[in-house]
Amino acid sequence: MIPSDSAEDSAPTCVENAPRSSASQRLADIWPPFGLRIEAGPLVLRPVTDDVLPALIELALSGIHAPETMPFYVPWTDAPAEQLPTNFAQYHWGARGGWTREHWDLQFAVERDGELVGVQGISCANYLVTRTGETGSWLAQRFHGQGIGTAMRQAICAFVFDHLDAEEITSAAFTDNPASNAVSRKVGYQPNGVIRKARRPGEWQANQEWVLTPETFVRGEPISATGVEAFRRFIGLD
Repeated sequence: MIPSDSAEDSAPTCVENAPRSSASQRLADIWPPFGLRIEAGPLVLRPVTDDVLPALIELALSGIHAPETMPFYVPWTDAPAEQLPTNFAQYHWGARGGWTREHWDLQFAVERDGELVGVQGISCANYLVTRTGETGSWLAQRFHGQGIGTAMRQAICAFVFDHLDAEEITSAAFTDNPASNAVSRKVGYQPNGVIRKARRPGEWQANQEWVLTPETFVRGEPISATGVEAFRRFIGLD
């Protein structure tokens, strides 16, 4: 437990002058991704911390897509309602636990005007060499068709290009997912081939690949970002 100011004032001098223990450090000091925050007009992208997991799970359970469709490579939304919360939490805990400088997965909870709407992320492999990552996102179904998906993609791409020295960003979506592919076009991604990918068990679907460069990027609202310096050090850029 972090001591109160009064407790610190009454502590012996030798304790006052001692280095902070890991237990009293801010989580963002221990885990710099937690210190990031991106603002873009009415949108705020903040890290998926444990305190926001219950609200994100509730949002996911409210519906992301029609049951007969599946926009995700891993059909995680097919899980029974009683299993999805555990699966969802395990995924985010696993992304943190498996984080290395060579392979990392950065996930943001997205708010519009203070209301939680979905998740925007980017995953990278050998980023210090490749300077590229792949964006991925989901948006609660009741927020579809309002331009939010485009705005949050623009925000993450601006962050990675402007603050993390990216040279390209990729994305992909099944060809029967017109909304996601439309977002890629609006943001300036260029077609980069079509491949087959497995989806639900025993099912494959053509997958449209996309690539974005700073030259083709169609920007949205200007962004402001905090926590960047510590994060750059954390992933080895500085």
